[in-house]
Amino acid sequence: MFQLSEEEAKMLVSHFVIPHRKYFGGTLPYAFTEQGVAMLSSVLHSPRAVQMNIVIMRTFVRLREILSTHKDLAQKLSEHERKLNIHDVEIESIMNAIRQLMQPIEKPKHEIGFKISERTVQYKIRKRK
Repeated sequence: MFQLSEEEAKMLVSHFVIPHRKYFGGTLPYAFTEQGVAMLSSVLHSPRAVQMNIVIMRTFVRLREILSTHKDLAQKLSEHERKLNIHDVEIESIMNAIRQLMQPIEKPKHEIGFKISERTVQYKIRKRK
């Protein structure tokens, strides 16, 4: 058996297990571990104590099952998250390629008018002589 901390007691109230802090009776509540419940059952022998012990032990077993299920779910969720991150990177690269393809191609502008090259100038000079 152990006494809950302030934070643990606040979590009990905030998760609607206990409607208000005043239900603790002015002190922090105590809780049993699974082993503590098993030890308690060896001391208490009344029919009611035995029934309560069975209920509490079943609760611990069910809680363990739920936690193992959540571990599996958490593992699957992290796998999916990793896959999504990979897909996000791939989709981003595809989108960048599409954006580049959508940009208009800039053709080099040709100058308007007659162009005179060096050869033309030399030819005209020879012809005049």
